[in-house]
Amino acid sequence: MLFPRKYQRIIIACILLVISLIILSYGVKQPEEPGVPRRLILETSAPLINVLNSSFRTMSEVWERYLFLVGLEEENRRLKKENARLVSEVIKYREGYLESSRLQKLLELSENIEYPSIAARVIAKDQASINKTILIDRGTAHGIRVGLPVVADQGVVGRTIETTWHASRVLLLIDENSNIDALIQGSRVQGILQGSSPAGCSLKYISKTETINAGDVVLTSGLAGMFPKGLLLGVVQRADKTDSGLFQKIAVTPLVDLSRLEEVVILLIHKDNPK
Repeated sequence: MLFPRKYQRIIIACILLVISLIILSYGVKQPEEPGVPRRLILETSAPLINVLNSSFRTMSEVWERYLFLVGLEEENRRLKKENARLVSEVIKYREGYLESSRLQKLLELSENIEYPSIAARVIAKDQASINKTILIDRGTAHGIRVGLPVVADQGVVGRTIETTWHASRVLLLIDENSNIDALIQGSRVQGILQGSSPAGCSLKYISKTETINAGDVVLTSGLAGMFPKGLLLGVVQRADKTDSGLFQKIAVTPLVDLSRLEEVVILLIHKDNPK
């Protein structure tokens, strides 16, 4: 045989189909009462033609389905990419809105302060080490020098302790080396606010004869000349008179959330004239 055995039936069916189509076309050209052979051929070829037509229809439907799925997958990828872009845009606009809100608060703070000031961004935090400090992006080129008060819209952050041309290090008020002259807003009792880490302060040298309550607001007194008078420092968390000694143990919580600090304002004041 010229053809492999597995193709013989297909080839024979195709030959018969071609012969049938030739006879049928001949009958169309000369319309007359069909004879027995033509009827037999028509009867035999009709199911075969139907099967072939069904196969072609099935293949066509499968191809159309394939093209549809390919188009659907491409559209799905496009929509996912567009969705990711829109989510990124929303995050960017939200971040811009939040930054604008923070800067607006700092602007209002600068307008309400009687001293020249400059805003700065926090570019590094070093609160896990022994010294609790932050690094800001302003230095001597912007008029910053050692010892200037640093504040946020909620209250005092600390003071500058080291400067370069375009950066400065700020000692936070929670650091144990930080000491700020302070007073209780209501009673006007004065003391020293000292950092006690990791996130709090202690109000020192308050006599046990004084009445200090949780919730009392602590302000800068302005006596040492480092910080202007009346800046917010924190709120009394608790006052304990049970310890032996002359003074109370007073825990103070700073008003500024130092863990979330992103922008600050430096007060460009003269040490000899803090008011």
